[in-house]
Amino acid sequence: MLVRRDGSTEVEDLNTDKIKEWRSIVTLIVFLLTNINVLFPYHIPIYVPRALWTAILNAFSALRIINPPRHPTRLRKGKPGAYVLFRFPMNFFTAPLVADLFLLAILAIGRKEVHDGTIGAQNIVPYDIMLFFLSLAYIAISLDASGLIRWLAFKVLQRGGKVGHRLFFYLYAFFFGLTTFIGNDPIILSGTAFLSYMTRVSSNIKHPRAWIHTQFSVANIGSAILVSSNPTNLVLAGAFKITFVKYTANVIVPVIVTGIVLFPFLLYIIFHDESLIPSSIKMEDLPEELKNKKPVNPNIPYAKGDLEELEDDSNADDEREKQMSLEEILNPFLDKSGAMFGAVLMAATLITVLVLNAVSQGTHERPVFWVTLPAAFVMLCFDLIMGWINREETRKIAHDGQRRIETAQMERAERRRSVAQLDPDMILSNRPNGSIDVPNVEAESHTTATRNGKHGEKDQELIERKQGSLEPEKRETKSTEKRTTLASLITDGHRWAQETFPTTMTVFHHLPFALLPFAFCMFVLVQALATKGWIPVFAYGWDHWVEKTGTVGAIGGMGFVSVILCNFAGTNIGTTILLSRVIQAWQEIHRRNGIPITNRTFWGTVYSMAIGVNYGAFSLAFSASLAGLLWRDILSRKHIRVGRLEFARVNLPIIAITMVVGLTVLTGQIYIVRDKSPYVTV
Repeated sequence: MLVRRDGSTEVEDLNTDKIKEWRSIVTLIVFLLTNINVLFPYHIPIYVPRALWTAILNAFSALRIINPPRHPTRLRKGKPGAYVLFRFPMNFFTAPLVADLFLLAILAIGRKEVHDGTIGAQNIVPYDIMLFFLSLAYIAISLDASGLIRWLAFKVLQRGGKVGHRLFFYLYAFFFGLTTFIGNDPIILSGTAFLSYMTRVSSNIKHPRAWIHTQFSVANIGSAILVSSNPTNLVLAGAFKITFVKYTANVIVPVIVTGIVLFPFLLYIIFHDESLIPSSIKMEDLPEELKNKKPVNPNIPYAKGDLEELEDDSNADDEREKQMSLEEILNPFLDKSGAMFGAVLMAATLITVLVLNAVSQGTHERPVFWVTLPAAFVMLCFDLIMGWINREETRKIAHDGQRRIETAQMERAERRRSVAQLDPDMILSNRPNGSIDVPNVEAESHTTATRNGKHGEKDQELIERKQGSLEPEKRETKSTEKRTTLASLITDGHRWAQETFPTTMTVFHHLPFALLPFAFCMFVLVQALATKGWIPVFAYGWDHWVEKTGTVGAIGGMGFVSVILCNFAGTNIGTTILLSRVIQAWQEIHRRNGIPITNRTFWGTVYSMAIGVNYGAFSLAFSASLAGLLWRDILSRKHIRVGRLEFARVNLPIIAITMVVGLTVLTGQIYIVRDKSPYVTV
């Protein structure tokens, strides 16, 4: 029996007979398929009749939502197809939502599951957790947008110098310490980009593997210390009514020992290769004129326009690319006022949350977002005010950068036109089966936003010229002035906001909004398992395991299960939700049979799960955590490809070492500070 925040009681349903019903079986299958989908995302092809799609576009155009479309929208061998192909994504964002809608349609779940999965049940309050995490994330990402993390990494690079092992240690300690306080997402956002640039301009670092994998694992180890550093910790602390101070007191020793022991393993065993971590790093240096050049705020659109243009051009000069990478790491931008204000606000917010949470004695009378949400609003106001004050400067930088891009694109387009006039078939040779993608809506944004579309349009014109089908009227239509539409107003408004409030727009762009539907839908799916009898089944299975193996088996078993499930149960967030409900059902089993769980066994199980769901992020699959998906995408944009098999192969020894060390220390700690007295539910 559990007590709700409002004081009412809540009884866990332990009836396992429900699993024989067809809706229960379908619910489990849907849950498993959803998690497999998160692990292996795909697209569903949807074919829409061209006549219907054309009618929809024409209707939108008539309503001035978009500009008049060009027809046909897709050519294959010079002829339009009868259908327009759309690819509906099935990933961590859509799969849980589709699963919930399906279960609602077959009446496998209803109002109770949806209510408990959003408002809360069994001391897990989803909206409280999400509001707390997002509001604190705004402050952390705003702090990152100020350039503080990149600037601090630059100072660490200066201190470490060109001695490879020393620099590796300094960066290791830097990422570990900073992650502890601001969470893993800001570290992955800025730290991953920094390391990609650093390894690119180091001539004797043949592959960035050691640096990027170390940073990713350290970011997820350090995030286990504070409840506020990872949403998985928030779920766990709420489920078992653990104050933030007590949570940190119980995990800090195993986590710090893990960090200390892991470093020599990484340096001397796992990445013991001169091509990965050289004894002496040969890094190029910036010319004096560039060192003294005022760094440009990368949050301003087109501020690094020449670098963006360079990354899109496969024929770009490698030396120029290295020079720009050097500028990124050796002359980093730092907004001093934003960094100072953000750091003070973050520290004050965390201290206030810890103090108030400790005073509450685990009753959770006041939601923690009551502190973080006002703090995030203060940070937002600061960012908006500073953006408005500096708007003339930021707009000028954006406009100058845009002109540079347009000039470069005009030059490149002229080169392409010259080549195509000599041999139009060269364009077709780069298209499979002679097919050409042509935008179906007039460009609504600036040249950079429609780069690919304009290239496709030029290709189309070249082919039509070759076929003699480009009529004067069509040429005239292509050059007509664009109308004011809803889409153009939105695009212009978004561009104006980026130029006027660059920091705020950057933070909004990086906020993990996708976490909201994912987490809420996973809460609902787990509630469905509970009401259909599957959570009690898992809880009875866990109870049998603990009876046979004791406290050591409980710690080791929960650590192993939590790491494995991170890869197969909807990331570490989904795993935490699922396992928290299983442990709660396990508590209820012992409450009813009158055989208490010992304090040693119960808290060993809980904190073993805390370590497992944090460390599990760097185990077998990118989808073991949302941070892993973010890390992969950032590396991909920096032209560093990490395959699934490589990710698992590199992380396997790392996760093995960290879990063995972390759980061994936790076991010793549990036997020292906990006794065999009965655990009493608060």
